[in-house]
Amino acid sequence: MGNPLALAVLANLLLEPLHPYEMGRRLKETGKDRNIKYNRGSLYMVVEQLRKAGFIAEQETVRDTARPERTVYALTDAGRVELDDWMRELVAKPEHEYPKFGVALSLLGVLEPTVAVGLLGERLAALDREAEAISRETESTLDQGVLWVFLVEENYRLAVLDAERRFVTTLIEALKSTDYVRAWHEMFDEGKQTWER
Repeated sequence: MGNPLALAVLANLLLEPLHPYEMGRRLKETGKDRNIKYNRGSLYMVVEQLRKAGFIAEQETVRDTARPERTVYALTDAGRVELDDWMRELVAKPEHEYPKFGVALSLLGVLEPTVAVGLLGERLAALDREAEAISRETESTLDQGVLWVFLVEENYRLAVLDAERRFVTTLIEALKSTDYVRAWHEMFDEGKQTWER
C-alpha cells in the first residue's frame, strides 16, 4: 500500500468501526481532505483493497429504511500492524518529493529576470494569503477544544509556508541584482542572435 487515503482509512478505523461514507465525512470535518485527495469512488475502492488485503473486515451491515444498506468496517489485527509500520516509516524517514515548484525553480533561468520577479511576487502574495487563512482556521479550531495534535499537519504547513516565503523573498532580491540581470541578458541575447543566424 502506498496510498495516503488507505492510511487515513486505517487511522479512522483505529478509533471505531465505520461505514465508508462516515470515513469521508470525518476527513472533510477534520480538514484532512486538504492533505489527502479523494472522491467517493476512490474511497470505496480503497476500502475494498484494504478488505482484500485483510487489513479491514466487514463488521456488520446496517439496514435503515430511509437509506440503502451500509456496510460497517473494522480494523483487523493485520491492519493495526500495517498502520503502525506505515506511520513509523512516514514519520521517521524523509523522502524526496517532486513538487511542481521545484520543477519551476530548476528551470527558472529561462524567464527574463523582471518577469521572474513579478511572478514570484504574485506567489509571495498567495503564500501570505494561504498562511493567514490557515492561522485563522487553526485558531478557530483550537478555540473549539480540539487537541493540538489533531492539527499538527496545519502547523507543519505553516512552517513550510514560512520557509518558502523567506526563500522566495531572498530569491526575488537575487534576481533583481544587476550582476544577474546583466549575465542573463548576455547569455540569452547572445543565444538568440546565434539562433537567428
